[in-house]
Amino acid sequence: MMINEYVYFIGRSFLFVVGTLLPIVNPPAVTPIFWAMTSGASNSTRALLAKRIAINVLIMLIFATVAGNVILSFFGISLPIVSVAGGLLVVASAWQLLNAKDNDTVHAEKLAEQFTLEKVKAHAFFPLTFPITCGPGSIAAAITVGATLQSTSPADSLLNLTGTLTGIIVVAVVVYLCLRYAAQFLYKLGSTGTAVFMRLSAFILFCIGVQIVWNGAYELIMTLSGDIAKLKS
Repeated sequence: MMINEYVYFIGRSFLFVVGTLLPIVNPPAVTPIFWAMTSGASNSTRALLAKRIAINVLIMLIFATVAGNVILSFFGISLPIVSVAGGLLVVASAWQLLNAKDNDTVHAEKLAEQFTLEKVKAHAFFPLTFPITCGPGSIAAAITVGATLQSTSPADSLLNLTGTLTGIIVVAVVVYLCLRYAAQFLYKLGSTGTAVFMRLSAFILFCIGVQIVWNGAYELIMTLSGDIAKLKS
């Protein structure tokens, strides 16, 4: 195999992964959600959280891409079930953000005192990584990507895996950069603009959660309808 063929296989899988996962993960849209859910935390604490979240996203996407289909088949879980369950988690998190009160200075100081290292570790995965940053839609997409890039040739599979892992690393890095520099981004909006942007983002997140639930429920309904039709025939 020529060097240009190596580059072709790796580049194709890399662009496919980035083009598929990055719009679904959508790090810029997660930024105000991350900022709201870490209200009162110091800049150093948010930086640590951003790093942990990016690492968690990296691990989750790699695991879903490489072994997602095998795990789901082993437990007999379908992708629609994952969508419904994960979508409900997204809806619950977005609802809490929509009903959260705006923090005044005193309340922010109290939150900062309570935002210990233990709390950072506890919140880094749930809900900040899953389902806020890397939700069921991202996991389902990663599983689909893993199934799509499989090949009968071991050499092609290895090249596809190389491009896939590189693409996932890029997605994780973009997540880290967006969360790490959330303050600089939101500072330009001002306090009022930030509050409005956060509420709008929470509402959009709520709608995304409902859409994820509906997609999963629709697939389940269509499967049930097909089974009923088969029984009648």
